[in-house]
Amino acid sequence: MRAFAIMDKDGSGVLNCDDIRQTYNAKKDPRVIRGEKTEDEVLMEFLDTFETNHSHVVGNVKDGNVTPEEWCEYYHNVSMSIDRDDYFELMMNNAWNLNNDRVTKRGSAFAM
Repeated sequence: MRAFAIMDKDGSGVLNCDDIRQTYNAKKDPRVIRGEKTEDEVLMEFLDTFETNHSHVVGNVKDGNVTPEEWCEYYHNVSMSIDRDDYFELMMNNAWNLNNDRVTKRGSAFAM
């Protein structure tokens, strides 16, 4: 949930395209550069990753919003493929800078 809180820029408890836009610059995505996709389409694909994992839940609708439950289920599924808890923690820190131990620049959504 610390990583979710980093992404939830407006503190609404739900991630949406506006939250993601403040963290990732989709302008550098090769598909945006080639004119194949818009920045918003790339950001929505990122959000869709979390909703897709949760879509088996009855009544769940893909709405472009990621709830804490969807976020946690996604990372629960990711963690099942990682052998050790300490490695999962390392992966999460490297992806989301949870320990705030490095200077980060606003980058591409694909620089995770």
